[in-house]
Amino acid sequence: MPATTSHAPLRPPVHGRGRVAAELAAGLVPLLLAAGATARRFELPRDYLLTAVAAYGLFATAVQSLLPAQPRPGLGPANRVTVGRGTLVFTLAALLLHPQVLSGAGYWWVIGLATLALCLDGVDGQVARRTGTASAFGARFDMELDSFLMLVLAALVWRSGRIDAWILLLGAPRYLFVAAGWLRPRLRAPLPQRLRRKAGCVAQGVALVVCLAPIVPVGLAAAGAAVTLVLLIGSFAVDVRWLLAHEQAEQ
Repeated sequence: MPATTSHAPLRPPVHGRGRVAAELAAGLVPLLLAAGATARRFELPRDYLLTAVAAYGLFATAVQSLLPAQPRPGLGPANRVTVGRGTLVFTLAALLLHPQVLSGAGYWWVIGLATLALCLDGVDGQVARRTGTASAFGARFDMELDSFLMLVLAALVWRSGRIDAWILLLGAPRYLFVAAGWLRPRLRAPLPQRLRRKAGCVAQGVALVVCLAPIVPVGLAAAGAAVTLVLLIGSFAVDVRWLLAHEQAEQ
């Protein structure tokens, strides 16, 4: 969903960057467990694991470079949860090159991993609030990982052949909004917090998981996805209108 805060990241202190790198490297353990179990279950070639590790490596590099200075060294408890959730996301993302998994029991395996990743979405926020470590970076980190998960799920639905390529639009609203912001800088301005956006993100994830469920008729899944897409577009339209209206008021 659209960003609700703006933040100019600062590099973490030199003495804390080593701990951040170590914690990100530790994320390879759950990644290899999840991706390794997937590879064994479906007899996937070695390049599946290599793809998952390479994608996680790019992710870890981005986190390391963008993480601002923290009151305590390391990622912080909430960001560690988000990184752990990222290992599930990259386990799923690597399956895009192996659509043969998307049949029979493979659907349920993917649904299980996706459901776990979606359920963990609220955990990092709760941890941040309970430990007093909430930050603009953490909120943005969580949101961007959510957006990528939605894009991955939409692409998996498409690769499964259950729904045509239009389903990719259900995973792309956030990225289309960002692209619009490059054309109209005003759209990059902060937005007030709204429960509507969180509800939209939940509906988006549920709709995509339902599209992967083999027990749900394709027509019904596609109809639910289409309705969700319309609602998401409406939500983004409300935000765009708010941003543009406030731009005029400030002039």
